[in-house]
Amino acid sequence: MDTEASNQAIQQGTLQKTVEGALEELKPEAAYFTVSDGCRTAYVFFDLDDPSMMPKISEPFFMQLRAKIDYTPVMDREELRKGLAAIGR
Repeated sequence: MDTEASNQAIQQGTLQKTVEGALEELKPEAAYFTVSDGCRTAYVFFDLDDPSMMPKISEPFFMQLRAKIDYTPVMDREELRKGLAAIGR
């Protein structure tokens, strides 16, 4: 999150609302908050069933916090097994 924009959101009381709203929507498996490269950072782990949801998830953070967002697809153990099994077919 952009430091200046997130400072302003904290002062206005909107940062927590933005984060809480996203967490309610996403129902993440886990969410961690830290600092990375000098910026407030959140790591949120959730199932993205439909990639068309990315704008709805991202835009509040872009618009209100000038955040930078990365999506990184990952697999759990069972999904890895399924993927590896498909290679041999």
